[in-house]
Amino acid sequence: MPTIKLQSSDGETFDIDTEIAKQSVTIKTMLEDLGIEDSDSDPIPLPNVNSAILKKVIAWCTQHKDDPPPPEDEENRERRTDDLSPYDVDFLKVDQGTLFELILAANYLDIKGLLDATCKTVANMIKGKAPEEIRKTFNIKNDFSPAEEEQVRKENAWCEEK
Repeated sequence: MPTIKLQSSDGETFDIDTEIAKQSVTIKTMLEDLGIEDSDSDPIPLPNVNSAILKKVIAWCTQHKDDPPPPEDEENRERRTDDLSPYDVDFLKVDQGTLFELILAANYLDIKGLLDATCKTVANMIKGKAPEEIRKTFNIKNDFSPAEEEQVRKENAWCEEK
């Protein structure tokens, strides 16, 4: 199978199967626009992705290489967070910094399946928690005055689960 070279922001180069790399719409578009077919070309620079994260992205893409493409009809799709595969649940048991780096990489590389899985993981970290617990989990400083916080609670009372 043909391979291409990807270069991380810290200069590490990875040889990767072209079909696996094409799960990234960003890379697929680059390959098509530049007419690159194989690894004889210069490496494709990925300035927004370091080598540790790129290794994880490649591992995820390799695992999911045979997955059907995600559905295009976003508006009618049910939004669920409990449909992650056991592989993804285990794969995404990482520290918060790595998880957020994976979100940024998936977004930059336009890998919808990975972006969905990482965002669902964060959603599951938030689900069912009080605002104070969420602030503690993500180390967010509360900069609302008590009056402002009460106003926000009143305005958003409709979304509180009873």
